[in-house]
Amino acid sequence: MTAGITVDLSDPVPPFEQIRRQLSSLITVGILEPGNRLPPVRSLAADLGIAAGTVARAYKELEQAGLIESRRRNGTVVVGPPQAPHGTVRADAAVMAAVDGLIRTARDAGIRDDTLIDLVRGRLSSKLEP
Repeated sequence: MTAGITVDLSDPVPPFEQIRRQLSSLITVGILEPGNRLPPVRSLAADLGIAAGTVARAYKELEQAGLIESRRRNGTVVVGPPQAPHGTVRADAAVMAAVDGLIRTARDAGIRDDTLIDLVRGRLSSKLEP
């Protein structure tokens, strides 16, 4: 199970960070739910064609963030997304619908996935106000 996890070795973002970001996103939006098991470090590393230490570092950072937990007999499991601050409402469904719409629009316009990601990163870094 790679859950759609990919590593782009030509990306300047280190591979462990690419894995950490992708898994964190999958957990945050609920695709990976509490109790779901993650593949063993060596298995995911082999599937992605990278060193096991790279996956181990990503898992370690996810564990430090409270998103996953390593258990002796059960392997590594998702413990849940970060809790929303008290009094706030999570809008996961609305955000996912907006992201899905963005992806459809970009693909209809012939924009490649990597270009779309670069566009989103650029807009995020411009610190747009809501």
